[in-house]
Amino acid sequence: MIELKTGVHLHVIPTKKYKTIQIYGRFTTRLTKEIMTKRALLANLLETNSLHYPDQTKLSGQLAELYGASFGLNVGRKGNLHWLDIGLGVVNGKYVDDPQLLPAALDFLKEVLFYPNIHEGKFDEATFQLEKENLQSYIETLQEDKQTLASLKIKETYFTDEAQKLPSFGTVAALADETSASLATYYQAMITQDQVDLFVIGDVDEAEIVELFQQLPFVEREENSPEIYYYQTQDNVIREQQMQEAVIQGKLNLAYATDVYYEDPDRFALLVFNGLFGGFPHSKLFMNVREKAGLAYYASSSLDTFRGYLQVQTGINGDNREKALHLINEQLLELQAGNFTELAFQQTKAMLKNHYLLGLDSMQNTIETTYLAHWLPQSKLTDEEWLRHLMAVTPQDVQKVAKKIRLQAIFFLDGGQQNG
Repeated sequence: MIELKTGVHLHVIPTKKYKTIQIYGRFTTRLTKEIMTKRALLANLLETNSLHYPDQTKLSGQLAELYGASFGLNVGRKGNLHWLDIGLGVVNGKYVDDPQLLPAALDFLKEVLFYPNIHEGKFDEATFQLEKENLQSYIETLQEDKQTLASLKIKETYFTDEAQKLPSFGTVAALADETSASLATYYQAMITQDQVDLFVIGDVDEAEIVELFQQLPFVEREENSPEIYYYQTQDNVIREQQMQEAVIQGKLNLAYATDVYYEDPDRFALLVFNGLFGGFPHSKLFMNVREKAGLAYYASSSLDTFRGYLQVQTGINGDNREKALHLINEQLLELQAGNFTELAFQQTKAMLKNHYLLGLDSMQNTIETTYLAHWLPQSKLTDEEWLRHLMAVTPQDVQKVAKKIRLQAIFFLDGGQQNG
């Protein structure tokens, strides 16, 4: 890791695995409800045009010049952090006999990040209005996808913190307040204050990369690393929310507290637990709730080890709500009692190992693990260590971690009249 400026870090990952070079930038700040919509809108604007490429056509033309480079911005979150990410993928100049390709790619990145389409303290009004409408449509369309809606609603029901309740791309209500001037002001704050991690992965020379990246006009900023983990006090009251809509298939989503975080020794046992509970096609939720009882169209579970959170998603007939709830709880009790076969246990470990090994071929995965190793140095594991931790998990460990899992919230989307 090379510090270009205080709070601006460059991670060069040389590898001969790929014929392309991936450049990736992540702007990290503390998650608050005030900034999420701003950052989502900003990502869309920066992706659309810039000062010298004032429309989408000119920007696309420049990407074509870079041998059809892939490019995009998006937002995301992890625990208490909010990210604005920029990615640029170009073919390695060695393969197209163009030694100037990487410097040209970096010029493009510099243009997009440091020369947005801002005049007199405002984003270009026409582009701003268009992107504002696009983001509003995107958020509203997600409400139409009932599976996504249920997934967003269970988080809203479970979390007590205002920012954690919201999706990473913000809300339509917050979007209404944004102006081309307020967003230009926020852009200045982000580019000068966010913690910045820059990644270059591919067959590259580190010294050359450092020299190129030192030309980016980042300014010094206060070095800070907000607490990445979100902790929520558990209580004995299960929060419930129900909605009625004209849907053929009801959605029953549950949220549990796990008390297990990314750096905890129990994380590996939790991964195995989740695989047995609802993470894989041989899991208890899939086999017993969906297949045997035929109560669900789909049933699965997923983990978030930065918020100590586990979510179950099911699609059911509205009349079967109580039956499904009871049966899902039964699967958890079975795991708490250690009732799972050796075959399912070994199969889960084998699938987790396979997922991990497949991930080693993914540039994005490599970027994420490098980022986390920088933010959480204690979490850094070699591939051998990671696999050794996984293989060391015993059935007793799974049972122990299963006993920590507590139901905290239920969201039910009912088909109402359609089913009644």
